[in-house]
Amino acid sequence: MSGRPQRVGLMIPSSNTMMEVDFARDLPPDAALHTARMYLAETTPAGENRMLDEFALPAARDLGTARPDVVVFGCTSAGALRGNDYDAELCARISELTGAPVVSTIGAVRTAIEASGAAGIGVITPYVDELNEAIKASIEDDGIPVAGITGLGITDNFQIAEVGPDQIVAFAVRALGPLAAEGQIDLVFASCTNFGAMAVRPAIAERLGLPVVTSNQAALDAAVARLRALWSLQPSSTWRPAAMTRRCACWLRPVTTRRSWPAGRA
Repeated sequence: MSGRPQRVGLMIPSSNTMMEVDFARDLPPDAALHTARMYLAETTPAGENRMLDEFALPAARDLGTARPDVVVFGCTSAGALRGNDYDAELCARISELTGAPVVSTIGAVRTAIEASGAAGIGVITPYVDELNEAIKASIEDDGIPVAGITGLGITDNFQIAEVGPDQIVAFAVRALGPLAAEGQIDLVFASCTNFGAMAVRPAIAERLGLPVVTSNQAALDAAVARLRALWSLQPSSTWRPAAMTRRCACWLRPVTTRRSWPAGRA
């Protein structure tokens, strides 16, 4: 296994132009990135539901032919849209199709938030209110209150990546500055894998005086940690990693309540 690059499989919405860039820039030099795209034009509940029902599993099947060592489901809001239990089940299904452990972006974010010890968080997103509500519910499912969540209301997913770095920093300060000043939040989460927040994470932290978690940073950290755990063990034709929690990664995890996946889909 050490004689070849460690393969990271990345499943992203088709109109996402940011996550691959962030991963390719910051992946370890001994890791290679392989991407599958799931059709999505509009970042709305309707658009994301269609992506989940029609395009996610075929993308996983195709990505599996590259034999990735770990797979990342790279859409924060789609992972949160139907609740955390659905996200865990979806990741288990993707794992079955790819033969690899799967990192959920929203699960990785939740793990990072919990590890920070934050008692209250503020969230910025490029989303419409309906998707913001799903993100808030996903985080608060762990018992961590979201003191404030503000979105830019962008529905064209391609346009989300066009929001400039200075605009993102100014948006974070405008939306969360008062909450930070009042001590209502002690961590910032910038949501969306197509949002350029990872590159300006230090700037947001400096302006607000708080630690910052972003979707791409959390998912990348979780994927690299998973790779390192896999590579630290001796290869075996019968070995499989232990089942992971519903927050971060799944490996062929038993599903007690089966969903009705779209007919004819792998």
